[in-house]
Amino acid sequence: MKKNTSFLRKLCALLSAVLFCTVLFAGCGLEETDSQKLEDLPYTILEEKEIPQEFLSVIEEKKEEIFKLTYTDQENLYIAAGYGAQQTGGYSIAVNQCYLTKNAIYFDTTLIGPSKGEQVSQAKSYPYLVIKTKYSEKSVVFE
Repeated sequence: MKKNTSFLRKLCALLSAVLFCTVLFAGCGLEETDSQKLEDLPYTILEEKEIPQEFLSVIEEKKEEIFKLTYTDQENLYIAAGYGAQQTGGYSIAVNQCYLTKNAIYFDTTLIGPSKGEQVSQAKSYPYLVIKTKYSEKSVVFE
């Protein structure tokens, strides 16, 4: 009788461990990531006055530090990239890539500093860029 009890305990422990692992990993599915470009995403670079006020308020709060943000309304998706406080003016931002994949929108920018000898403001600046494109539920991947 002792052998059966011991066997049953081991079997129950094994089944409990399998059940625990099944429950634990059931919610941890990996999303398929495919960065293969399907097409370039058309967009418009916005001036400050064109940015929705609610989104602009968030940008103003975060501009001291590097940030990557998105905002949506019923029709548009807004994507912003900011490079934090810079010691001078004269900075610009280039959009390297903005494209669609099967699962996401990829967005890549580069901060371009002032060229040597260029006259720039000696006041701190907070370079950021906001683009507008058509609404999408896809997540945005910042590169």
